[in-house]
Amino acid sequence: MSKSLFLKIVSDVEAYDEWFQEGLDGRMKKSFTPLQKVTSAIKQLATGNPPDEGDEYLNMSERTSRECLEYFCETVCKRYGGEFLRRPTSHDIALLYQAHEDRHHLPGMLGSLDCTHFVWRMCPTELRGQYMRGDHQYPTVMLEAVASQDLWIWHAFCGPAGSQNDINVLQQSPLFLAQRNGTAPNCPFQVNNHLYKRGYYLTDGIYPTWSVFVKSFPYPHDPNEKKFKRQHEAARKDVERAFGVLKSKWGILNRPMRSKTVRKIRSIVYTCLILHNMIIKDDGRAIAPVHIQDPPVEPVFDDTAYTELIDEDTHWRLKHDLVEHLGSLDLPHLEVDSDEE
Repeated sequence: MSKSLFLKIVSDVEAYDEWFQEGLDGRMKKSFTPLQKVTSAIKQLATGNPPDEGDEYLNMSERTSRECLEYFCETVCKRYGGEFLRRPTSHDIALLYQAHEDRHHLPGMLGSLDCTHFVWRMCPTELRGQYMRGDHQYPTVMLEAVASQDLWIWHAFCGPAGSQNDINVLQQSPLFLAQRNGTAPNCPFQVNNHLYKRGYYLTDGIYPTWSVFVKSFPYPHDPNEKKFKRQHEAARKDVERAFGVLKSKWGILNRPMRSKTVRKIRSIVYTCLILHNMIIKDDGRAIAPVHIQDPPVEPVFDDTAYTELIDEDTHWRLKHDLVEHLGSLDLPHLEVDSDEE
């Protein structure tokens, strides 16, 4: 995080929440400055160390450090969530289409969808069975996210119990809520002279065969299918790279969570995602750095939208068109070896 971005966050947080403003304590002495409070919160997010770390060096008590983190997370989510955890607008989708077609040669791609787990150290005893799974030694909380090629997080849904799988999380997720209530932007795309109504996400094999998901071939035989499998796996690494960057940059996500409620864990995770996107924009790497809002639309629930989302025929037709599209391109790095054939 650059110094200018850090100072901007300090200024915005101080103006938004009076708790961060410098005042007088019970002894009529000056309290900690906004710079000290925000520094304590970001340091806890970045290192994952306990809040009593600054007892001796900063003379800041454990309770004050914990309050700094909680108030900072709440303020950042309220102040920046509307811009840096926004759903893609029509302007954003047009830029995502262009960037992914230039980089991955996949027209109509919105991003990559996947889930990850965060260890919950202070999980209550009565909830451990709900938040544990056989392949995890400790209770975990899940995060469903969509990432684009620049590692920007376009969708985040945190809080499902770790005992669930990706399909269970998808059934609870608000990922397609805008499509179902009619507020999603209308952004069709064309592949192989066929027009499709909505963009799609790259997923792994566990996800269902919906029209908005594109999965790889488990056992490809045709050379074009092998080429598509290579390109799909290379492009789907975007969300895995995003998870790796998040957990390496924000140590609190890579260490067992000490929060005692899922609400506080969700606030911490969303804060890390917002700061992650802010850093990408500040570095100049964002595909869609400017937030241009669409005109407001009155929500109207549409039953046909769900039928279109889960249409398997559209899924296979789109997959076939993408295979033919990649097969028609001259991409030396995707050519299949003779031994592989």
